[in-house]
Amino acid sequence: MTAVELGIPFVRRTMDTSARPDTPQLVDRFGRIATDLRVSLIDKCNLRCTYCMPAEGLPWLKRAELLDTAEMNRLIRIAVEELGVTAVRFTGGEPLLRQDLVEIIGATAALPSRPKTSLTTNGINLGEHAEALVSAGLNRVNVSLDTLDRAVFKELTRRDRLDDVLAGLAAAKRMRLEPVKVNAVLMRGINEHEAGDLLRYCIEHGYQLRFIEQMPLDAQHEWDRSQMITAEEILERLRAEFDLSPDVAERGSAPAERWLVDGGPATVGVIASVTRPFCAACDRTRLTADGQLRSCLFSTMETDLRGPMRAGADDAELIRLWQGEMWAKAAGHGMDSGEFAQPSRPMSAIGG
Repeated sequence: MTAVELGIPFVRRTMDTSARPDTPQLVDRFGRIATDLRVSLIDKCNLRCTYCMPAEGLPWLKRAELLDTAEMNRLIRIAVEELGVTAVRFTGGEPLLRQDLVEIIGATAALPSRPKTSLTTNGINLGEHAEALVSAGLNRVNVSLDTLDRAVFKELTRRDRLDDVLAGLAAAKRMRLEPVKVNAVLMRGINEHEAGDLLRYCIEHGYQLRFIEQMPLDAQHEWDRSQMITAEEILERLRAEFDLSPDVAERGSAPAERWLVDGGPATVGVIASVTRPFCAACDRTRLTADGQLRSCLFSTMETDLRGPMRAGADDAELIRLWQGEMWAKAAGHGMDSGEFAQPSRPMSAIGG
């Protein structure tokens, strides 16, 4: 099944950009400037998390549909050298499944205006590759970990790989891919009771924990807002075991609200994309593994760069398309609007 058959849009923006300021930066109509590039390198994953995809997986993109190494490096170079991007995060799917990952990270780190580089991973193969990632120039990692219970991990991910994830976290810490951040999603009736245990584990091992509200990005479109563990519930559970006080450090465009744990210095973050949206401070632009630009995680439209690039477009044309996509960015994801529609692509194809 092709991406088109899956309902994935390949739409080139046609919005009037005549009012756009004469600047190379990725500005939008609301005064935001995108300096953080999220690059999805592959849509495949070696887990089958219940809140992300069905047990049998998904129809993966074909190799010819994916950007190759040179194409990926070219677009990252344009973003950094021409459009003012200062941070690049590599995501998936599971990015460690991409064979040229180290090469792409190395090319990014070698750019004259070297951006900060990070990787979001499920951690399964991180222990094996941490040293090579550091040598290539990777700065830090985010690792997904929703539970410390082996049985619950197997139920959630449909794989018995908890030990590999914990080993990957340890390797990241050992190789100083810091701060090592842990992303956790609490689900009602499954792992919500583990909030305190996860925080204690992360503090003990020197990781930074961030709880994320479950978002409507599952391939099955079964997300139910009424069943979501909200930020308020997360904080309520944590406050039953810890003293939390607001972190006065400047949040900036960071998605997580941070709290000092028992007076600090340890902190815990809560990313409340649904109940406390932070769209007004968003500084992100997104590139999918098949060369589509997205201005928002929840966007229902994309701008195709792969087609023009393979048709011979020069850098100036790709820059114009990228600037146009970001100029068209909406004020927010509109999740509280009656007109909100879940994106056709699941999280595994968009990138976190």
